[in-house]
Amino acid sequence: MRVVIQRVSQASVTIGGQVKSAIGPGLVVLVGIEGVDTAEDVEWLCGKIARLRIFNDDAGVMNRSVQEVGGEVLVVSQFTLHASTKKGNRPSYSRAARPEIAIPLYEQFVARLGAELGRPVATGEFGADMKVALVNDGPVTIVMDSRARE
Repeated sequence: MRVVIQRVSQASVTIGGQVKSAIGPGLVVLVGIEGVDTAEDVEWLCGKIARLRIFNDDAGVMNRSVQEVGGEVLVVSQFTLHASTKKGNRPSYSRAARPEIAIPLYEQFVARLGAELGRPVATGEFGADMKVALVNDGPVTIVMDSRARE
């Protein structure tokens, strides 16, 4: 499971011209799920994301988590995070999980991250054509992969 985490001052997801979700200061988490991912990957990443210290403390040092600052979180599924560009110019998405595997893990990810934070998280819609707008704060962008945790 691969995630791209962006610290934002605001963000939204629009589907079919309608805003589905919008948040203020917090995190946008783009989630890519592989066919080999499991509930263990969900648990590890959600714990790391909830406690990731990338918000400034009173001294201006990134020393607080989204949980500590009361920030909001927007989770968006993004299978293209597992694109392979080794051959040719057209990316291959063969490592991305099929919907029958990815949807339950995505839903589990959203629920688990909400439990870690103690409040619901905003979402996009799995498989939809989404327009994601955000203002990256910092900019702070972090990539994490559950396969690289050891």
